[in-house]
Amino acid sequence: MRMPADFGAAAPEPAGTDPGVETGTAPVAGGELYYEAAGSGPVLVLLHEGMLDLTMWDEQFHWLARAGYRVVRYDARGHGRSSLVDGEYAHHEDLRALLAHLGVARATLIGHSHGARVALDCALAYPDAVAALVLAAPGISGRSFSDPFLLEHIREQVAAVSLPGGVKLFIEHFLRMWVDGPHRDPAAVDPALRERIRATALATVTAHAEGMGRGAAFEVGAADRLAEIRVPTLVMDGDLDSTDISANAHAVALAVPGARRARIPAAGHMVNLENAAEFDRELAEFLRTAAY
Repeated sequence: MRMPADFGAAAPEPAGTDPGVETGTAPVAGGELYYEAAGSGPVLVLLHEGMLDLTMWDEQFHWLARAGYRVVRYDARGHGRSSLVDGEYAHHEDLRALLAHLGVARATLIGHSHGARVALDCALAYPDAVAALVLAAPGISGRSFSDPFLLEHIREQVAAVSLPGGVKLFIEHFLRMWVDGPHRDPAAVDPALRERIRATALATVTAHAEGMGRGAAFEVGAADRLAEIRVPTLVMDGDLDSTDISANAHAVALAVPGARRARIPAAGHMVNLENAAEFDRELAEFLRTAAY
């Protein structure tokens, strides 16, 4: 994707890590992934939203590590401190390479939005490597957007690329879609949350603009294969999210044998941050009862 001329505007420096957190890079085909890990016990992998990075899991990362789990989070290719996109790749293959690098034979995947999309693809491509799935505000490879609200903002986001001040407009449309959602004006959303997501998206665009449009990500096409998944699955979506995301959550709950859906109140797309208490409660209960 061609980015606006002002994409090089200053972005915030990445936050430092806690002393007890292991950090490193894992080799993947044509690049490397930055990761962080903490705790000990059954392995959980946190997969972030597109345009964001591993910091969107700050709250869950630390309490899960203290709760008896080995927690891994990483920046997807083209995000955060991982490699620029430079050619064809697959996010689920990157995830599999990360698990191999860490010596993890089997893990529970906890994905948000695009991260859920990757988790589903990995569960289908490598079923023996996945113990359970937690899918928050899920994307599903092979399903297209149809919500008029999203389609309008996607069109305007693409148009913003060629406009003066394009980065600001590009990111604002991202916030409208994936923070505010179709049911709220920006003024009705916690300004601290909006600023946190804006800053992370700006950092992604600034650091990775060179690689945008230089490669394609291959996917499994999970939309028609959900019934093949045979692991404990929890899907969560906010009641203020778009109809497309709600439909995705419903599709998973309907097709994946034994899957359970939790509708999180007073939350849009950023469901783990807007109603963290309810999200964390549902997550903790699922992890307690899921068979490993």
